Amino acid sequence: MPEISRFYGIVITMNLDDHPPPHFHARYGRQEIFVEIADATVTGTFPPRKLKYVRRWWSLHREELMLNWRLREQDLQPRYIEPLE
Repeated sequence: MPEISRFYGIVITMNLDDHPPPHFHARYGRQEIFVEIADATVTGTFPPRKLKYVRRWWSLHREELMLNWRLREQDLQPRYIEPLE
């Protein structure tokens, strides 16, 4: 599962062989969520503050996330996306 960003202890990944809808995974410690790129719908549980960071990062990088999803569909490695500062 290629890592595409990391910030505040949160690791963002995108599986190369994942299923639709377009989404990414965020992991913090043992907790993991699935976040849809279109509207930031979240599946799973996350600490509230960390979820706020993930949604803020998503709002800044939606286009890059969709580009990474398209690269992944072509069996290409996703690009690294700048972390939240």
